[in-house]
Amino acid sequence: MIILSSGARAAGSTNGAPSRVVVHVVNPGENLTTIAARYGTSVTAIVASNQLGNANHIVPGQRLRILTSGAAPAGQPASTGAPTTAVHVVSSGETLSGIAWRNATSIAVLVSLNHLPSAGYIQVGQHLLVPSTHRSIQTSWSTARLGAQTQGLMARRAWTRDLIVTEAQRAGVPVSLALAVAWQESGWRQSAVSGAGAIGVMQLLPDTAEWIADAMLHAPVDIHDTRSNVRAGVTLLKHYLVRYRGDLRRALAAYYQGQRAVDRHGIFPVSRPYIASILLLEEMLEP
Repeated sequence: MIILSSGARAAGSTNGAPSRVVVHVVNPGENLTTIAARYGTSVTAIVASNQLGNANHIVPGQRLRILTSGAAPAGQPASTGAPTTAVHVVSSGETLSGIAWRNATSIAVLVSLNHLPSAGYIQVGQHLLVPSTHRSIQTSWSTARLGAQTQGLMARRAWTRDLIVTEAQRAGVPVSLALAVAWQESGWRQSAVSGAGAIGVMQLLPDTAEWIADAMLHAPVDIHDTRSNVRAGVTLLKHYLVRYRGDLRRALAAYYQGQRAVDRHGIFPVSRPYIASILLLEEMLEP
């Protein structure tokens, strides 16, 4: 239902067609995204105009004041220049990190946009606003949130760090995630060798490297060479992100316990501390 106000005009609207305030009565099944699209405005503008505490929570019968432009043709949204958003419904097994990756944004943006009390707490069926204007994968990073000792270690391994950044940008993997995985695996040290025989910065087994070379890179992989090791490991991470549709927990579990094990048995309990450590480090490495 739409109720037009009596000749209201936007403050400062002196050029072109006058703007007017429309009172929209929320119908069952509507959300702010669909309402904003209908009137050619943004969710942010509606939230601000109505002083809404939670953009996810509107109820049928609620009245919303919406500023519209009289110049906009019927059915054609007027451009406001404000960021636009979409609604993502949380599915079972999803994480905030995975949703951020899939929508090419950051955890911090999602927390701010949805007024979330905790970056780690979302529920199945919850409606999250996600920026629809963000089209590029997160490519920046920062060590500002880390302790001085860790910052110092990372600074001394800057050459390897820069390789990881370059390969993550090339593969379209969030830089902070690639850095976090490599730090968890080896501390960005090519000299690291695990008890199981995993080698280098990304801790790759020889047979895994062969699989990456044949099925993904279609080029030889030398796990003893730092650059080749990093490229192969980041490529494998990208493979898992795509395979599990941005579900970071399953992607990281596959990196740790293997793809077949995740597909057949899900995430092993022993993998959970590994996953939690990487997700925390990834968040701390975000700019």
